Amino acid sequence: MDVLSPQVLLELVESKRFGVEYQPIIELKTGDLFAYEALSRFRSVNGAFIRPDHVYAALHDNPLLLFQVELAQKKIQLDRLACSEKIFVNLDQDAFYACGQTAQENPFIDLILSAGRDKVVVELIENSEMSDALMSLSMIEVFNGLGIRTALDDLCNPKSMLSVAVLQLVEWIKLDKCVLENRGDAHFMIFVSKIIDFAHATGKQVILEGVELAEDLVFARSIGVDFVQGFYYRSLFLSY
Repeated sequence: MDVLSPQVLLELVESKRFGVEYQPIIELKTGDLFAYEALSRFRSVNGAFIRPDHVYAALHDNPLLLFQVELAQKKIQLDRLACSEKIFVNLDQDAFYACGQTAQENPFIDLILSAGRDKVVVELIENSEMSDALMSLSMIEVFNGLGIRTALDDLCNPKSMLSVAVLQLVEWIKLDKCVLENRGDAHFMIFVSKIIDFAHATGKQVILEGVELAEDLVFARSIGVDFVQGFYYRSLFLSY
């Protein structure tokens, strides 16, 4: 993975060259738009896109800067949709706790509550480190206590580590696009099938990410997920 230099990162942040792309989440039964996921987007000085994972990897070396960028991103993401539209937003657990404030004083919570509990679903990213998983669990317990709904993102990603405690608390489970990439692996698909069964048996709903082709949509129907998300559908791109 490319590494952003501190100079490039600082220039990007100071110039506020970031924006949002809203990717639709579609209900399979009806074909209706259910919600949007807000995706962070970044540009270089010459206008080229910079991969978000590269930016956030660099930001994790500076927790305060991570907090500032994540908060600025969330303000953009929550401000630009109509009041009636539901939105899924990723929230980095390190950014959430970087401000050093209590849950009652946390600016991310103020922002989400201002947008409305019925509008916002907070996505927690599946983590590869135990310390991150514990922070995610702590964060989701805060949100649940405030009536803010949550989703678990990137489930089945090969770099993630499954937290059963987090899995039990969320209302939505989002299957990573690697499920589509590994649909021919019979053993892998047994696990995916059981995760979907567990979700439905416990009142959760399942979203399959990475849907780009008509055959992906057919596959989504065959495994029984509730919603799909991906570039098969037209995104709303709002720039800087």
